[in-house]
Amino acid sequence: MKFSLSWLKDHLDTDADIHAVADAMTMAGLEVEDIHDPAKLLKPFTVAKVISAAQHPNADRLQVLQVDTVDGRKEIVCGAPNARAGLTTIYAPIGAYVPGLDVTLVEKPVRGVVSNGMMCSASELQLSDESDGILELSDDLAVGTPAAIVFGAEPVIDFEVTPNRPDWLGVHGIARDLAATGLGVFKDKAIEPVKGTFPSPISVKVDGEACPYFSGRVIRGVKNGPSPKWLQDKLVSIGLKPISALVDITNYLSFDRARPLHVYDLAKLSGTVIEAGLSPDGAEVLALDGKTYKLTADMCAISDASGVIGVGGIMGGDSTGVSDDTTDIFLECAWFDPIRTAQTGRDTKITSDALYRFARGVDPESVVPGLELATRLILDLCGGEASDIVVEGAPPARRADVSFDPAYVGQLTGLDVPHDQIAAILTALGFGVTNGQNSSGPWTVSAPSFRRDVDGKADLVEEVARIYGFNKIPSTPLPTVAPKNGGVLTPQQSRARTARRALAAFGYSEAVTWSFMRQDWAKAFGGGDDTLVLANPIASELNCMRPSVLPNLLEAAGRNASKGFAGAQLFEIGPVYFGDEPNDQKTVIAAIKAPAKTRHWSAVGEDALFALKSDLMRLLEEINVPVASLQLVQGSNAAHWHPGRSARLQLGPKQVLAEFGELHPSVLKALDLEGAYIGFEIRLDLLPQSKAKSGKSKGALSISNLMPLTRDFAFVAEDTLAAGDLVRAIKSADKALISDAQVFDIYTRAGVAEGHKSVAVEVTLTPQDKTLTDADIEAVSQKIIAAAGKAGATLRS
Repeated sequence: MKFSLSWLKDHLDTDADIHAVADAMTMAGLEVEDIHDPAKLLKPFTVAKVISAAQHPNADRLQVLQVDTVDGRKEIVCGAPNARAGLTTIYAPIGAYVPGLDVTLVEKPVRGVVSNGMMCSASELQLSDESDGILELSDDLAVGTPAAIVFGAEPVIDFEVTPNRPDWLGVHGIARDLAATGLGVFKDKAIEPVKGTFPSPISVKVDGEACPYFSGRVIRGVKNGPSPKWLQDKLVSIGLKPISALVDITNYLSFDRARPLHVYDLAKLSGTVIEAGLSPDGAEVLALDGKTYKLTADMCAISDASGVIGVGGIMGGDSTGVSDDTTDIFLECAWFDPIRTAQTGRDTKITSDALYRFARGVDPESVVPGLELATRLILDLCGGEASDIVVEGAPPARRADVSFDPAYVGQLTGLDVPHDQIAAILTALGFGVTNGQNSSGPWTVSAPSFRRDVDGKADLVEEVARIYGFNKIPSTPLPTVAPKNGGVLTPQQSRARTARRALAAFGYSEAVTWSFMRQDWAKAFGGGDDTLVLANPIASELNCMRPSVLPNLLEAAGRNASKGFAGAQLFEIGPVYFGDEPNDQKTVIAAIKAPAKTRHWSAVGEDALFALKSDLMRLLEEINVPVASLQLVQGSNAAHWHPGRSARLQLGPKQVLAEFGELHPSVLKALDLEGAYIGFEIRLDLLPQSKAKSGKSKGALSISNLMPLTRDFAFVAEDTLAAGDLVRAIKSADKALISDAQVFDIYTRAGVAEGHKSVAVEVTLTPQDKTLTDADIEAVSQKIIAAAGKAGATLRS
């Protein structure tokens, strides 16, 4: 939204300059983005008069001018075809920056003749696109008159309008708020109605669902042509191009009063009724922007006997547009449903000033007053005779009155604002304030029709605070709270922080993804219940709360691979949702490894799976999970894991802490991923808590200075026996001497019975106080064999 300082002063009696206005707007909650002051760019340029013009001695298309300037008489080389003696134009001195050319003038010869300045065109000063010749000004202008005065250049404020304040889309509404801050006096002139002199030959009809309120009138005998200079200057100052008086008036009122209107050429209308209602499905309309739009049955259309002639609240049709030949018009002023208008704009991809305002909510009670104001302007500028007004429908009801205790301002903000000042602020903003029978009791405050965003007493407090001054809110520190013993983080938060650092150290990159996903993906990962489907998703592909983080990580890895960055290793610590209740939220740690190449003849090798398992086990150790107590079980209970290349860690059948392995090919296909992806997911809330530290100090570190030795054992066991269970049993045989045990071979061919396997284990023995004798080693070996036997393995002969 833009407006010039002089435009603001049409509605605000103030001596404030543009910077004071911008400061007051900022303090009142209006976000000023830019102050554009064209006078600064035009400062070096002044009026000059050409005294003589002679042919350049060395160029056919150049002239050497003698020019009277603010700096005296100058000799200037000029190539403009209209340069001539007696011309009054604009002079740029040496050293001036010419914005249209993006150059700074320097003294240099032009074909052997030094030019001591420049004569300027409109495009070179960025006043318009005209560049056929230098400017031709009135001969009454004195030499040296600043160009900024000649062209009425004045500063313009550009600010951002929040969606809840459509009244700020008009200069009139901005002036009201600035007057409330004390910057000036608000000029709220009454709109005088124009009495019709004949019945309107056009009647209106509305469908309350699409257009609740519609008014209009015929004006005949108008003369359309260029609008007056004052109106053109206002539109040009905010970047609008003047078109004709009728169109310029409607554009002016859109920015002056936040009140869009539309003008129809009466001779181009068919029939005697204009209808605003839901469009026929598939109807097409050629709009004023020259494009044809297809409408659907849920859009608002303006129609006459010939069919659709405009898109309600957004843009009129080309078939009924006014031109210089127009003499009779129908002037429309209506109120359209904001939500339907906004959705129509999104679906049709039309952008217009009318759409921008109607989608945010134009003042519904400005329909008839806006029509009267536009009528008066048209009669004054274009002449003509107005008919009676035709009205159909009614404006929506205002917000309910608010029972407001002025003391609530202090309770909510800490501001000590006198009650009479609170009433004055609300009244200045257009609110009605009534004390009721008991002056000491709560007030009854009614919101004006243009403030449909006010819905309660907290909104009224905000209005008082922003006008009184947010900068006056006292700075009161919060009371000091003693820190909790043991820190402020919960055990789960501490584990999450440790896990984040550990995974980053392992080479994984952290990702932060949506807590939503497509419902079909959610179903593939064990979720997708209807109770977790969003009623109003931010996007159609994000309509369900996620039951797992893995799909989001897989999708992110796939996007990286599609852009040439394969082999991503990603992790995320975040919430998942499942169960019968939507608030059944749990925190998980999830990580994935993408294949280094998207296409390869081999699948994921066992080395990659075991490397993933190693990362998982190291991570669990880092967050103080008793890894030795966990059961490793082949396969997974979830369908999104590969049944033969996945496993789970559990404390029991009903307490699965983590699942890991390769993702099922069908799931990867649904996500449009190529190759084999592996990953793991840990339920952070199910991990057993680490035991509280006792008061005893940790014992001294004991390191043996004796040489460790290794012994190899080969055991035969059934295929169903996990190698990890066998290793765990061997380590427990003698915890004092056995420091490590590792599987280094598994054999299943000749010499081993069917359904069995041979597991070779290297056991490391570390003496503590003496060198081991053969008898000591034999005794430990027997313990190892016995422990393996209990696990279901026998020594291979």
